[in-house]
Amino acid sequence: MEISGKTVVVTGGATGIGRALVLAFAQAGARGIAVADLDGDGALRVATEARAVAPECETFGRPTDVADAAAVQALTDEATRRFGQVDVFCSNAGIILRKGLDATAQEWQRIWEINVMAHVHAANAVLPQMLERGEGYFVNTVSAAGLLSQIGSAPYAVTKHAAIGFAEWLQITYGDRGVRVSCICPQGVQTRMLYGEDGQRKGFLQEGSVTAEHVAQVTLEGVRDERFLILPHPEVLEYYRRKGQDYDRWLKGMQRLHDKVMSEFGGLGR
Repeated sequence: MEISGKTVVVTGGATGIGRALVLAFAQAGARGIAVADLDGDGALRVATEARAVAPECETFGRPTDVADAAAVQALTDEATRRFGQVDVFCSNAGIILRKGLDATAQEWQRIWEINVMAHVHAANAVLPQMLERGEGYFVNTVSAAGLLSQIGSAPYAVTKHAAIGFAEWLQITYGDRGVRVSCICPQGVQTRMLYGEDGQRKGFLQEGSVTAEHVAQVTLEGVRDERFLILPHPEVLEYYRRKGQDYDRWLKGMQRLHDKVMSEFGGLGR
């Protein structure tokens, strides 16, 4: 799968990994990119950046709430009208909630809508045209938390596991009809999610973190190879293997990590 000549939709495209993906897709020769974000002005800015990087690439920015199925459908419809079709849907938007059992039902619902249902809405919106063509690609930004867990955030760990499950189901169900799926599963990425709005938050994943641009480049390579798991931190695969080989031992190791993190940083999702 080559991005050159393809049309792409990127949600959560105004900042962080989303912005880096937009610019990487433009540099890789995409002929059209739709940049969607709850921050509509930010989406427009990144669409303009992408045109500066690749003047031949048609782009547009659109305010979109990925938790709203109708909004995701409208985004897909506009991209299809402008570009003729959507070849790649990059469902990238996501949030984190640093809570445990203290999270309210409303908070659980909100993170579920964004981290899980947004992928479902994307599939409902664009899958019919992909199946009609016999070709299409979903690139879903998930997290290593979907394969392992998330110290300090029950809602994030749970929703990212669910996102992996849905992506697996898509690949299993539609893979023989030309639809391919990749899941981006990084650990720490140097974005506002990791460092906070003011850049002052401290956390254990900052050590060994990578840039959003690195994630984007690894994603391009993974899509070219049509890999289901795209791992900007290669060590995640070894952690995942250990989990499968001896689940109980892995859980005990994660308990020790939890205690260490609580001792050093404290106050996370107890």
